[in-house]
Amino acid sequence: MMQHRMLSKEDEVSAAGEENEVRREDQEKINRFSRLHQRETLLEEQLKAKQKDKEDLEEISMELELADEDELVPYKIGDSFFQLPLADAQSLLSSSTEQIDSEVSGLEEKLSDLRDELQQLKVALYARFGRSINLEV
Repeated sequence: MMQHRMLSKEDEVSAAGEENEVRREDQEKINRFSRLHQRETLLEEQLKAKQKDKEDLEEISMELELADEDELVPYKIGDSFFQLPLADAQSLLSSSTEQIDSEVSGLEEKLSDLRDELQQLKVALYARFGRSINLEV
């Protein structure tokens, strides 16, 4: 008996969702959800690339710790390599690491805000349309 009641409740939700017309504000929410999802994918790709760059910088930093203080080390600036004293190379590397840390934090914050808004849109659209809309990607 309990199962039957739950099924009929689900059927009611489904039927109610099918009867709902798509209003302009609903369509705007659906469009916004779609745009935000595309943006989320791009931000995830950017974040992954920045995290890889960060790992590379950390690896280079560890290698430089083993270098002789008196030797010149090749350091890439733009498309060219320059022979720099170890201390200068470490200083530039430290600045680059701080910059990339800042970029990673910024991307993580943007992604978090975007995901919060996506979740709010999901809740609103599922509340309005029930099972008749699929926002899972």
